[in-house]
Amino acid sequence: MAGILERETATEAPTLASFSGRSYDCIVIGSGVAGLSVALALADHARVLVLTKAALEESATRYAQGGIAAALGADDSAALHLQDTLAAGAGLVDARAAAVLTGDAAARVHDLVALGMPVDREGGRRDGPIALGREAAHSAFRIVHAGGDATGAHLERTLATRALDSRIDVREQALVTRLLAERGRVTGVEVLDCERGTLQHIEARAIVLACGGAGQLYRYTTNPPPATADGIALAYRAGAEVADLEFIQFHPTALRLSGAPTFLISEAVRGEGAVLRDVAGRAFMADYDPRAELAPRDVVARAIHAQMAATGADHVFLDLRHLPAERVRARFPQIDRFCRGYGLDITRDPLPVAPAAHYTMGGVRTTIDGQTNVAGLFACGEAACTGVHGANRLASNSLLEGLVFARRVAQSVLAGAGPAGPQADAISLPPAEPGNGGTPTREVLQQLMWARAGIVRDGAGLAQARATLAAWEHALPGPHDRDSYELANLVLAGRLVVEAALARKESRGAHYRADFPQTSPDGVRHTVFRAAAAAAGARAGALVHAA
Repeated sequence: MAGILERETATEAPTLASFSGRSYDCIVIGSGVAGLSVALALADHARVLVLTKAALEESATRYAQGGIAAALGADDSAALHLQDTLAAGAGLVDARAAAVLTGDAAARVHDLVALGMPVDREGGRRDGPIALGREAAHSAFRIVHAGGDATGAHLERTLATRALDSRIDVREQALVTRLLAERGRVTGVEVLDCERGTLQHIEARAIVLACGGAGQLYRYTTNPPPATADGIALAYRAGAEVADLEFIQFHPTALRLSGAPTFLISEAVRGEGAVLRDVAGRAFMADYDPRAELAPRDVVARAIHAQMAATGADHVFLDLRHLPAERVRARFPQIDRFCRGYGLDITRDPLPVAPAAHYTMGGVRTTIDGQTNVAGLFACGEAACTGVHGANRLASNSLLEGLVFARRVAQSVLAGAGPAGPQADAISLPPAEPGNGGTPTREVLQQLMWARAGIVRDGAGLAQARATLAAWEHALPGPHDRDSYELANLVLAGRLVVEAALARKESRGAHYRADFPQTSPDGVRHTVFRAAAAAAGARAGALVHAA
């Protein structure tokens, strides 16, 4: 895919071998909003290397259509934004982390404006007030966009341009395969040069995992191909704790059209007034929730899932035909352009949509300063779990999370902070054992996870997935290239998601168990995993009570 930046050709760029043996103050793994924001915050104070396994600008950030939530309006406040975040998270949000997120939001948006990001303005005037949209489960207009539904692309371009103009060293096509450590502290990384197939070691005082989520676990996903749970797998194998991986957010509306890739239809489309209709043309959301199309994402995704089952269809329709055509095209230029490429006019044709895996709420367990339980190892963005999203992320808090906590991670790295403190009681995965099924492909793994650990789960299906995944992990040959390393990471992450879903015998937020459909008062806990070698004395099956 063509990059969004004009850059030097690969032959003119330094090779990964030229970085081997060098020492950095900090290595950042990942080049989305979280990784580049950390690197830029450190650039004037430390020697920084950004490693990304694809092109610099190829991250989930680039494809984000939604905006950045911030209390900028006269009728809004950080306290109200916090209230909405807590409500969406279904009792599992870390209130302290959420207060940091919402309290710092406005300042981080103003930082982006100062960097030159072209946010949308009222009336289209360059000097006008920042235009604010509204999305589901928000009680005020507080969503900042750039280029309508092209916020992520503008954000990625802004940060990547600044990074290339800075003192930051950047290496593309560089997949981190292992975290190096001595005496309980990370000391560097082992890196695969994806173009040459060679491995190098690079030393660093601090490592930041900012390599995104696990969307590629699922058959239908809005995530780009690099979202293969690399950060989760690297952290777990290094003895870091990972938490809340049962909470995978399924976006309610992704285009479901034969011959077309899964393509996100932004939450903001429903915020503008689009209506969900079943294949018979009936608006059905009021049957499931009084907030109808503006209900939280988990509610809407399950409602669509149920309506599809009731009608025997593989989709429902998102109808914008009653909205002013000129406004729709101006507000959603990317969606309009993509759909036109497949013969759909979003102002005249109902869009066939269905849920797709979208966001990993869990991840590498950190403090609000990004510290893990392993000295020198930090995590940020979708790869991390501060507890800020709880069981269900509030729309447009994801790009904001990367911006807010990146700054705190950078401050923590510069302060030379140690590990996060005492380790939690944690679950350890049982050893992978031989079984039936042979060696998986990514497609077979995605089918299994969609069927057994998707929008609606139950104990029997999860148990089947547990056995299959353990057998697959046992059967996998040693990885040697990007595809095989990614598959190994996905299989491990799949095991963690399934074990977490089995351990949570209730339904909460994005985690729905058909055999335990109610929310339990005993479920206000976090599911935490740590590798057995690093978890001596941990109680198998233990859950950590939420603060």
